[in-house]
Amino acid sequence: MPSDVPLPPLNGLRAFAAAGRHMNFRAAADELGVTQGAVAQQVRGLEDHLGLRLFLREPRGLAFTEEGRAYHASVSRAFEQLVEATDALRSAPARVTISVTPTFASKWLIPRLSDFTEAHPGIDLRITATERVASFHADGIDLAVRQARPPFGASLRADLLFAQEVVAVCSPSLIVEDAPLNAAGLARLTLLHDTHDLWPRYAEEAFGNAAKPARRLRFNQTTLSLDAALAGQGVALASRFLVQRDLEAGRLVRPVSHVMAGGLDFYLLSPRQGVSSAGIIVRDWLCAVAKCEAG
Repeated sequence: MPSDVPLPPLNGLRAFAAAGRHMNFRAAADELGVTQGAVAQQVRGLEDHLGLRLFLREPRGLAFTEEGRAYHASVSRAFEQLVEATDALRSAPARVTISVTPTFASKWLIPRLSDFTEAHPGIDLRITATERVASFHADGIDLAVRQARPPFGASLRADLLFAQEVVAVCSPSLIVEDAPLNAAGLARLTLLHDTHDLWPRYAEEAFGNAAKPARRLRFNQTTLSLDAALAGQGVALASRFLVQRDLEAGRLVRPVSHVMAGGLDFYLLSPRQGVSSAGIIVRDWLCAVAKCEAG
């Protein structure tokens, strides 16, 4: 618990600790990079503060008083603990917390994390997956990826990662022919909806009012609808960059060729002030990878 007793001056404690190690003011002054007179004055000030003598000044040097010897052991131990705590703090990995949506985390970020951790082993990257709008200060967030549109607050920096290009995807097991589906073909499949509910607009743009699917499944997250698509449960909608790896690997195919501009692009948000050097490294890495893949 906090004490009402005022602490002695730190310079006096440092001078006392050094003088006690060498039992000599001159050697203590050489260690601390000050004059011998300064060390002697700081020790006298400490003694005055404590109201007792710590050293006996003898012709051949210094000698501890009984109180001084016991106090020196405690002061030396305290300085050693400060050094150990500082070394531990400096050697601890830099921590960066990034808030992303569950779909962005599972479908894009996590598959690429090994590349980051291999390149930057000294950064402790922490992922918070949530749909909730995060507060940088209150939630301890350094960076955030969100679907949004400008303008943003003056206190935020916004880096565009991916434009929202919405495509339809499904398991190749659902498609019999290589040609894209027409309205009738799409109507025979189950449409997998998420909270964005983009199917009405997508179907209108692709087929007009001709597509009238008989079956629907609804999920509260895009990542769940994509998992259902991978499992052959129906056709899902997603931003193209989120499913690009699955498309390239043949786990998913595009049964409809239409690409719809979503309007809510993916931005990397960060405070304009106060981002740590490790946070800047993570931000630059995310922007570089996104630029490479989009490009």
